Amino acid sequence: MARVPAPVNEPVKAYAPGSAERASLQQKLAEMSGESIEIPLLIGGQEVRTGQMGCVTIPHRHQHRLATWHKAGTAEVERAIDAALQAREEWASWTLPQRAAVFLRAADLLATTWRDTLNAATMLNQSKTAHQAEIDAACETIDFLRLNCRFAERIYDEQPLSAPGMWNRMDYRPLEGFVYAVSPFNFTSIAGNLPTAPAILGNTVVWKCASSTVFSSYWIMKLLEAAGLPPGVINFVPGDARTVSDVVLHHPDLAGIHFTGSTEVFQSMWRTVGENIARYRTYPRLVGETGGKDFILAHQSADPDALVTAIVRGGYEYQGQKCSAASRIYVPATLWSRIRERLIEDIRSLRMGDVADFTNFMGAVIDRPAFQRLSGAIESARASKDATILAGGNVSADEGYFIEPTLIQAHVPDYVTMQTELFGPVVTLYVYPDGTWADALELVDSTSPYALTGAVFATDRRAILEAEQRLRNAAGNFYINDKPTGAVVGQQPFGGARASGTNDKAGSMLNLLRWVSARTIKETFTPPTDYRYAFMDPD
Repeated sequence: MARVPAPVNEPVKAYAPGSAERASLQQKLAEMSGESIEIPLLIGGQEVRTGQMGCVTIPHRHQHRLATWHKAGTAEVERAIDAALQAREEWASWTLPQRAAVFLRAADLLATTWRDTLNAATMLNQSKTAHQAEIDAACETIDFLRLNCRFAERIYDEQPLSAPGMWNRMDYRPLEGFVYAVSPFNFTSIAGNLPTAPAILGNTVVWKCASSTVFSSYWIMKLLEAAGLPPGVINFVPGDARTVSDVVLHHPDLAGIHFTGSTEVFQSMWRTVGENIARYRTYPRLVGETGGKDFILAHQSADPDALVTAIVRGGYEYQGQKCSAASRIYVPATLWSRIRERLIEDIRSLRMGDVADFTNFMGAVIDRPAFQRLSGAIESARASKDATILAGGNVSADEGYFIEPTLIQAHVPDYVTMQTELFGPVVTLYVYPDGTWADALELVDSTSPYALTGAVFATDRRAILEAEQRLRNAAGNFYINDKPTGAVVGQQPFGGARASGTNDKAGSMLNLLRWVSARTIKETFTPPTDYRYAFMDPD
């Protein structure tokens, strides 16, 4: 079988002043922000318009409309399922190299002529800075496409032993039915990975993206079409979540769900699947990456400068709207006295505004519900005797949904913002007494129901070993002397357990194994022709 080209992680462009990539991206930003497009559904390779419209606006300029889009109704979702099932027979018959060629071409297009398009779409739609868009929409999407093809090849290479006179082999079939992909607003790369990972293994997909990010998701779909993806393999059906899911989750041919989003929504979907389990042709595979309340725990031996940088970058890059973002911090009292002023000063220095201004560190949060949720948490902290706002705390929705980077000091370890996922630029810090490292480890492990990412900062190797063991189940991605964000495909497979999901590790072979149903084939070259065994012969 032809081999997939050896993949390497896509280099990150710097977009430094005077660089060609900076000028090119700025030109694309101006072009895309200067028009408003109409986005149809894409079902079986056909554009479908329903007349039921939604609107995509720019979070940092919420009066600026990027696009209107057609919402899928029940009939369109059923049509998408039919298109996926119809496309499945041919797509599943293609060899892995034939399928991989589509996604490898998409990766190369994205690395070259499509890079500005997807980066600019992400900056405008999700209010990401140039750097945050580059590492997400360009580099991570390219990495998913290239490395997932190699991971699939490794799966196909895994074959059983064969004894003399026989040949044993494993047939890695796609799932029987269709896969439902549900992608979140915060990462364009996740929106690209959720439908394409199952498709690489021969599955066909019905894809519902977040309503707030139909714009950037649409450009992913157009990229895949430009790369030669056959009609019906992935069907793009944004719409009301309940409307789309009600059709999909009750369909007998549902074979799997690839989900990233809130814990509550995934649990609801799981319950619905359980209630309908007898109607399905097969047991659906449920793969979900959900919430997080990610921690940074500092030991008294931690490097102060490295700790401050990790808190600022881990907590406030992309407005804290990462499932991996650091949102609860534990620092011993003596160390806190050393870093307090510098941390507050660094947070106050963060520039916030229109991401087209490359000097800004942050943009706006995604929409008004997010703004209201975060504003409410800040006001509650301001009024609480158990918390003090040390930096930030100001909000404004006049032009965009801006939440100032905010640091809250909790005076009790179970203060609400130490436990509740906020998904925004609000970080809560608790100062624990010196000499209570063991108690701090217990606090980290028991305070939150989530177990997605976490980091420990220490130069004392014994403390690192204690944290690594005691917090073994507290984070699916555990970082030592680094911020808990920024997992790279193929380097740090991503996912967590407990309330954070099924821990199927996007960016690794483990995730792709969920999208195959193996068939064992035994071929005997010289079959027996007599039922009798030698032991049955008389002495």
